[in-house]
Amino acid sequence: MPDLPPIVTPTLPTNSVEATNLMIHYYRAEMTRMNAWRARIDLTSNWAITVVAALLSVALSNANAHHGLTIFAMVIILLMLFVEARRYRFYDLYRMRIRQFERHYFGQFFEADPQGGPEPWLKMLAQDLRHPKFRITLTLALRRRLRRNYIWMFLILLCAWIVKIASPDLQAGVYFDPSRPIATIVGHAAIGPVPGWLVIGIMATFYLCLAIACLKGKDRGGDEVHV
Repeated sequence: MPDLPPIVTPTLPTNSVEATNLMIHYYRAEMTRMNAWRARIDLTSNWAITVVAALLSVALSNANAHHGLTIFAMVIILLMLFVEARRYRFYDLYRMRIRQFERHYFGQFFEADPQGGPEPWLKMLAQDLRHPKFRITLTLALRRRLRRNYIWMFLILLCAWIVKIASPDLQAGVYFDPSRPIATIVGHAAIGPVPGWLVIGIMATFYLCLAIACLKGKDRGGDEVHV
C-alpha cells in the first residue's frame, strides 16, 4: 500500500496585511454566495409569475376551460412559495454574515473610531462557520415571502376564479339564473363530484389562513431592512 502524502495544515495569517487580505477574499466569497441565492429566489418568483400569467390566459380566454384551472394554479403557486421560502433561509444566512462585515468592519473603518480588544462579532462569525444554523424558521420564511410577493399572485388568482364562476360567458354550457344568483354561482363552483359549497368553503378557509399568515406578528429585526 503506497504511503499517503502528509496532511499540510494551512498557514494562518501572521500579520495585519495577510489578515486583511484573508478578510477581503472571505467577504467576496460570502457576497458571491448571497448573490447566488438571491438570484435563485428571483428565479422562483419569475416562475410563479409565468405560471399565473399562462394559466390565467388559458382560463379566461377559453370558455371551455374549467374554473378548476385557477385552483390548480393556486396549488402550483403554493408549491413555489415553499421552494422560495427554503431558498430564502439560505439567502438570509449569508446576508447576515455580509451585514456583520458592513456593521462592524467597514462601518467602524469609515467612522475612523477603531475599538481595541477582542472582537465579539468575529467570534460569533467563527462559531457560525463551524456550526452553521438557519437564523429564521421555515414558517417565518414562508410568511416573509408570502407577504412580499406571493399574496398578490394569490389575490389575482382569487379574483380570476370568482370572475370565472360568476360569469356565464366564461364557462361553456353554463347559464345564469337571475332569480337565484347565489345558488347559481355556488353550483358553478362545483368540481366533478365535489359540490360547489364545499369548494367555496375550502377556498374561503385557504385564503383566511393566508390572511392570518400575512397579518400575524412582525418580522424579527424591528425597522431593519429585509428583502
